[in-house]
Amino acid sequence: MPITFTCPHCGRQTNVADQYAGQSGPCAGCGQTITIPGPGPASFSRPDHAPAGANFGGGAVIAVIVVACVFGLLACGGVLVALLLPATQAAREAARCSQCSNNLKQIALAFHNYHDVYKTFPPAYIPDENGQPMHSWRVLILPFLECQHIYNQYNFSEPWNSPGNLAATSQHVPAYSCPASPASGPGSLETSYMVVTGPNTVFEGSKACQFREILDGTSNTILVVEVAGTGVNWAEPKDLDASTLVYPLGTPGGMTPASHHPGGLNVALCDGSVRFIAYAVSPQVFRALITKAGAERVSGD
Repeated sequence: MPITFTCPHCGRQTNVADQYAGQSGPCAGCGQTITIPGPGPASFSRPDHAPAGANFGGGAVIAVIVVACVFGLLACGGVLVALLLPATQAAREAARCSQCSNNLKQIALAFHNYHDVYKTFPPAYIPDENGQPMHSWRVLILPFLECQHIYNQYNFSEPWNSPGNLAATSQHVPAYSCPASPASGPGSLETSYMVVTGPNTVFEGSKACQFREILDGTSNTILVVEVAGTGVNWAEPKDLDASTLVYPLGTPGGMTPASHHPGGLNVALCDGSVRFIAYAVSPQVFRALITKAGAERVSGD
Protein backbone atom coordinates (compact mmCIF):
# COMPACT_ATOMS: atom_id res chain seq x y z
CA MET A 1 0.00 0.00 0.00
CA PRO A 2 1.60 3.32 -1.08
CA ILE A 3 2.55 5.81 1.64
CA THR A 4 1.50 9.41 1.00
CA PHE A 5 4.35 11.60 2.25
CA THR A 6 4.81 15.39 2.38
CA CYS A 7 8.32 16.83 2.51
CA PRO A 8 8.74 18.92 5.67
CA HIS A 9 11.16 21.22 3.83
CA CYS A 10 9.47 22.10 0.53
CA GLY A 11 5.95 20.76 1.11
CA ARG A 12 6.03 18.51 -1.96
CA GLN A 13 3.67 15.55 -1.65
CA THR A 14 4.65 12.16 -3.12
CA ASN A 15 3.48 8.56 -2.97
CA VAL A 16 6.15 6.09 -1.87
CA ALA A 17 5.89 2.31 -1.82
CA ASP A 18 5.55 0.96 1.69
CA GLN A 19 8.66 -1.14 1.26
CA TYR A 20 10.72 2.05 1.65
CA ALA A 21 9.14 2.90 5.04
CA GLY A 22 11.78 4.00 7.55
CA GLN A 23 14.45 4.66 4.89
CA SER A 24 16.14 8.04 4.30
CA GLY A 25 17.12 9.76 1.07
CA PRO A 26 17.06 13.04 -0.87
CA CYS A 27 13.69 14.72 -1.66
CA ALA A 28 12.94 14.75 -5.37
CA GLY A 29 11.80 18.32 -5.09
CA CYS A 30 14.38 20.12 -2.95
CA GLY A 31 17.18 17.58 -2.46
CA GLN A 32 17.01 17.79 1.32
CA THR A 33 17.38 14.57 3.29
CA ILE A 34 14.05 13.09 4.27
CA THR A 35 12.91 9.94 6.08
CA ILE A 36 9.93 8.00 4.80
CA PRO A 37 7.50 7.46 7.75
CA GLY A 38 6.21 4.01 8.61
CA PRO A 39 2.59 2.95 7.94
CA GLY A 40 -0.04 3.91 10.55
CA PRO A 41 -1.66 7.12 11.87
CA ALA A 42 1.58 9.13 11.43
CA SER A 43 1.55 8.55 7.67
CA PHE A 44 -1.72 10.34 7.09
CA SER A 45 -1.47 13.96 6.06
CA ARG A 46 -4.16 16.69 6.37
CA PRO A 47 -6.80 16.49 3.59
CA ASP A 48 -6.41 19.10 0.89
CA HIS A 49 -9.89 20.59 1.59
CA ALA A 50 -9.28 21.13 5.33
CA PRO A 51 -8.48 24.77 6.29
CA ALA A 52 -5.20 25.47 7.99
CA GLY A 53 -5.47 25.33 11.78
CA ALA A 54 -8.64 23.24 11.71
CA ASN A 55 -9.11 21.01 14.76
CA PHE A 56 -10.92 17.74 14.29
CA GLY A 57 -12.58 15.50 16.82
CA GLY A 58 -11.78 16.69 20.35
CA GLY A 59 -11.90 20.41 19.58
CA ALA A 60 -15.35 20.17 18.06
CA VAL A 61 -16.61 18.17 21.01
CA ILE A 62 -15.22 20.74 23.44
CA ALA A 63 -16.87 23.58 21.50
CA VAL A 64 -20.23 21.80 21.61
CA ILE A 65 -19.87 21.20 25.34
CA VAL A 66 -19.02 24.88 25.98
CA VAL A 67 -22.00 26.11 23.95
CA ALA A 68 -24.29 23.66 25.75
CA CYS A 69 -23.02 24.87 29.12
CA VAL A 70 -23.58 28.51 28.20
CA PHE A 71 -27.14 27.87 27.08
CA GLY A 72 -27.71 25.74 30.16
CA LEU A 73 -26.57 28.56 32.45
CA LEU A 74 -28.73 31.05 30.63
CA ALA A 75 -31.74 28.78 30.87
CA CYS A 76 -31.13 28.12 34.57
CA GLY A 77 -30.64 31.83 35.17
CA GLY A 78 -33.98 32.59 33.53
CA VAL A 79 -35.70 30.00 35.69
CA LEU A 80 -34.07 31.40 38.82
CA VAL A 81 -35.15 34.94 37.93
CA ALA A 82 -38.69 33.72 37.28
CA LEU A 83 -38.72 32.00 40.65
CA LEU A 84 -37.18 34.90 42.59
CA LEU A 85 -39.24 37.73 41.04
CA PRO A 86 -42.54 36.94 42.83
CA ALA A 87 -40.69 36.58 46.13
CA THR A 88 -38.98 39.94 45.62
CA GLN A 89 -42.27 41.63 44.77
CA ALA A 90 -43.93 40.07 47.82
CA ALA A 91 -41.11 41.30 50.06
CA ARG A 92 -41.43 44.83 48.71
CA GLU A 93 -45.19 44.83 49.26
CA ALA A 94 -44.71 43.56 52.79
CA ALA A 95 -42.31 46.44 53.44
CA ARG A 96 -44.77 48.99 52.01
CA CYS A 97 -47.63 47.58 54.09
CA SER A 98 -45.44 47.70 57.20
CA GLN A 99 -44.51 51.34 56.55
CA CYS A 100 -48.19 52.16 56.04
CA SER A 101 -48.95 50.53 59.39
CA ASN A 102 -46.21 52.63 61.00
CA ASN A 103 -47.76 55.79 59.52
CA LEU A 104 -51.08 54.93 61.14
CA LYS A 105 -49.38 54.22 64.45
CA GLN A 106 -47.79 57.69 64.31
CA ILE A 107 -51.16 59.26 63.53
CA ALA A 108 -52.90 57.34 66.34
CA LEU A 109 -50.16 58.38 68.78
CA ALA A 110 -50.59 62.00 67.66
CA PHE A 111 -54.33 61.70 68.45
CA HIS A 112 -53.51 60.39 71.93
CA ASN A 113 -51.00 63.17 72.57
CA TYR A 114 -53.53 65.74 71.35
CA HIS A 115 -56.06 64.26 73.80
CA ASP A 116 -53.51 64.51 76.62
CA VAL A 117 -53.10 68.23 75.93
CA TYR A 118 -56.66 69.27 75.04
CA LYS A 119 -58.63 66.51 76.83
CA THR A 120 -60.41 65.56 73.59
CA PHE A 121 -59.57 64.14 70.21
CA PRO A 122 -59.46 66.78 67.47
CA PRO A 123 -62.77 67.21 65.63
CA ALA A 124 -63.00 66.09 62.02
CA TYR A 125 -62.89 69.76 61.05
CA ILE A 126 -63.08 73.30 62.35
CA PRO A 127 -65.99 75.12 60.62
CA ASP A 128 -66.16 78.63 59.22
CA GLU A 129 -68.80 81.15 60.30
CA ASN A 130 -71.34 79.38 58.10
CA GLY A 131 -70.68 75.99 59.62
CA GLN A 132 -68.77 74.68 56.58
CA PRO A 133 -65.54 72.71 57.00
CA MET A 134 -62.57 75.08 57.01
CA HIS A 135 -59.64 73.28 58.66
CA SER A 136 -58.89 69.55 58.85
CA TRP A 137 -57.89 67.39 61.79
CA ARG A 138 -54.79 66.59 59.77
CA VAL A 139 -53.68 70.20 60.28
CA LEU A 140 -54.53 70.16 63.99
CA ILE A 141 -52.26 67.22 64.84
CA LEU A 142 -49.22 68.46 62.86
CA PRO A 143 -47.31 69.51 66.02
CA PHE A 144 -47.59 65.91 67.27
CA LEU A 145 -46.16 64.52 64.00
CA GLU A 146 -42.93 66.50 64.26
CA CYS A 147 -44.30 69.01 61.75
CA GLN A 148 -44.45 72.06 63.99
CA HIS A 149 -42.73 74.11 61.28
CA ILE A 150 -45.63 73.50 58.87
CA TYR A 151 -48.19 74.17 61.60
CA ASN A 152 -46.52 77.52 62.37
CA GLN A 153 -46.95 78.59 58.73
CA TYR A 154 -50.66 77.76 58.68
CA ASN A 155 -53.13 80.64 59.12
CA PHE A 156 -56.36 79.49 60.81
CA SER A 157 -58.04 82.79 60.00
CA GLU A 158 -58.05 81.86 56.29
CA PRO A 159 -59.46 78.81 54.44
CA TRP A 160 -57.14 75.87 54.03
CA ASN A 161 -56.77 76.53 50.29
CA SER A 162 -56.25 80.29 50.49
CA PRO A 163 -53.14 81.82 48.88
CA GLY A 164 -51.91 82.65 52.37
CA ASN A 165 -51.90 78.95 53.31
CA LEU A 166 -50.31 77.69 50.13
CA ALA A 167 -46.81 77.72 51.61
CA ALA A 168 -47.95 75.30 54.32
CA THR A 169 -50.35 73.08 52.37
CA SER A 170 -47.91 72.53 49.50
CA GLN A 171 -45.44 70.77 51.79
CA HIS A 172 -45.18 67.01 52.03
CA VAL A 173 -46.14 65.35 55.33
CA PRO A 174 -44.52 61.87 55.30
CA ALA A 175 -46.97 60.32 57.79
CA TYR A 176 -49.95 61.09 55.51
CA SER A 177 -48.59 59.22 52.48
CA CYS A 178 -48.80 55.42 52.10
CA PRO A 179 -45.70 54.16 50.22
CA ALA A 180 -47.86 51.72 48.22
CA SER A 181 -49.80 54.58 46.65
CA PRO A 182 -48.73 55.60 43.12
CA ALA A 183 -49.04 59.20 44.31
CA SER A 184 -46.59 58.70 47.18
CA GLY A 185 -43.16 60.26 47.24
CA PRO A 186 -41.27 63.24 48.65
CA GLY A 187 -43.53 65.71 46.84
CA SER A 188 -46.86 63.98 47.44
CA LEU A 189 -49.70 66.11 48.85
CA GLU A 190 -52.45 63.48 48.60
CA THR A 191 -53.60 62.02 51.89
CA SER A 192 -53.78 58.26 52.22
CA TYR A 193 -55.68 58.42 55.53
CA MET A 194 -59.11 59.67 56.53
CA VAL A 195 -61.56 59.42 59.42
CA VAL A 196 -65.14 58.23 59.10
CA THR A 197 -67.67 60.89 60.06
CA GLY A 198 -71.34 60.70 60.98
CA PRO A 199 -73.74 60.17 63.90
CA ASN A 200 -72.37 57.95 66.67
CA THR A 201 -68.86 57.87 65.17
CA VAL A 202 -65.80 59.28 66.90
CA PHE A 203 -66.00 62.20 64.48
CA GLU A 204 -69.42 63.81 64.46
CA GLY A 205 -68.65 66.82 62.31
CA SER A 206 -67.10 69.68 64.29
CA LYS A 207 -67.79 67.99 67.63
CA ALA A 208 -64.75 66.77 69.54
CA CYS A 209 -64.88 63.35 71.20
CA GLN A 210 -63.39 62.24 74.52
CA PHE A 211 -62.14 58.79 75.44
CA ARG A 212 -64.96 58.31 77.93
CA GLU A 213 -67.52 58.58 75.14
CA ILE A 214 -66.17 55.48 73.37
CA LEU A 215 -68.43 53.01 75.15
CA ASP A 216 -67.85 50.17 72.68
CA GLY A 217 -64.22 50.08 73.79
CA THR A 218 -61.20 51.70 72.22
CA SER A 219 -60.00 48.35 70.85
CA ASN A 220 -63.34 47.86 69.05
CA THR A 221 -63.65 51.32 67.51
CA ILE A 222 -61.92 52.59 64.37
CA LEU A 223 -60.05 55.89 64.54
CA VAL A 224 -58.45 56.30 61.08
CA VAL A 225 -58.71 54.29 57.85
CA GLU A 226 -56.74 53.99 54.66
CA VAL A 227 -58.09 55.51 51.45
CA ALA A 228 -56.80 55.18 47.90
CA GLY A 229 -56.73 57.50 44.92
CA THR A 230 -58.94 60.27 46.30
CA GLY A 231 -56.82 63.17 45.09
CA VAL A 232 -57.52 64.96 48.39
CA ASN A 233 -54.83 67.31 49.70
CA TRP A 234 -53.82 66.37 53.24
CA ALA A 235 -54.94 69.80 54.50
CA GLU A 236 -58.38 69.65 52.89
CA PRO A 237 -61.17 69.15 55.46
CA LYS A 238 -62.64 66.20 53.62
CA ASP A 239 -63.20 62.68 54.97
CA LEU A 240 -65.47 59.66 54.56
CA ASP A 241 -69.18 59.94 55.36
CA ALA A 242 -70.46 56.81 57.11
CA SER A 243 -73.84 57.11 55.41
CA THR A 244 -72.39 57.02 51.89
CA LEU A 245 -69.72 54.35 52.24
CA VAL A 246 -69.64 51.85 49.38
CA TYR A 247 -69.49 48.13 50.16
CA PRO A 248 -67.67 45.86 49.83
CA LEU A 249 -64.65 47.80 51.04
CA GLY A 250 -62.12 48.54 48.35
CA THR A 251 -64.73 49.00 45.60
CA PRO A 252 -62.95 50.89 42.76
CA GLY A 253 -64.08 54.44 42.24
CA GLY A 254 -66.06 54.60 45.47
CA MET A 255 -65.47 56.87 48.44
CA THR A 256 -64.81 53.99 50.75
CA PRO A 257 -61.95 52.63 52.86
CA ALA A 258 -59.46 51.13 50.42
CA SER A 259 -55.75 50.72 49.85
CA HIS A 260 -53.13 49.74 47.32
CA HIS A 261 -52.30 46.63 49.37
CA PRO A 262 -53.70 43.33 48.07
CA GLY A 263 -56.73 41.95 49.88
CA GLY A 264 -57.51 44.67 52.37
CA LEU A 265 -56.43 47.82 54.19
CA ASN A 266 -54.84 49.04 57.40
CA VAL A 267 -56.89 50.83 60.06
CA ALA A 268 -55.90 52.46 63.34
CA LEU A 269 -58.11 51.77 66.34
CA CYS A 270 -58.83 54.17 69.17
CA ASP A 271 -56.49 52.29 71.52
CA GLY A 272 -53.58 53.15 69.20
CA SER A 273 -53.18 49.70 67.65
CA VAL A 274 -53.24 49.02 63.90
CA ARG A 275 -55.04 46.13 62.23
CA PHE A 276 -55.33 44.84 58.69
CA ILE A 277 -58.96 44.41 57.65
CA ALA A 278 -59.85 42.22 54.68
CA TYR A 279 -62.10 43.58 51.95
CA ALA A 280 -64.31 40.56 52.56
CA VAL A 281 -65.36 41.87 55.99
CA SER A 282 -69.15 42.11 56.21
CA PRO A 283 -70.78 45.58 56.14
CA GLN A 284 -72.42 44.80 59.49
CA VAL A 285 -69.07 44.18 61.17
CA PHE A 286 -67.47 47.27 59.66
CA ARG A 287 -70.41 49.48 60.68
CA ALA A 288 -70.04 48.15 64.21
CA LEU A 289 -66.36 49.09 64.17
CA ILE A 290 -66.96 52.73 63.17
CA THR A 291 -69.53 53.46 65.89
CA LYS A 292 -68.35 54.46 69.35
CA ALA A 293 -71.40 53.56 71.41
CA GLY A 294 -73.52 51.16 69.40
CA ALA A 295 -73.20 48.27 71.85
CA GLU A 296 -72.72 45.93 68.86
CA ARG A 297 -70.83 42.69 69.18
CA VAL A 298 -67.86 42.79 66.87
CA SER A 299 -66.91 39.35 65.54
CA GLY A 300 -66.03 37.57 62.32
CA ASP A 301 -63.76 40.36 61.06
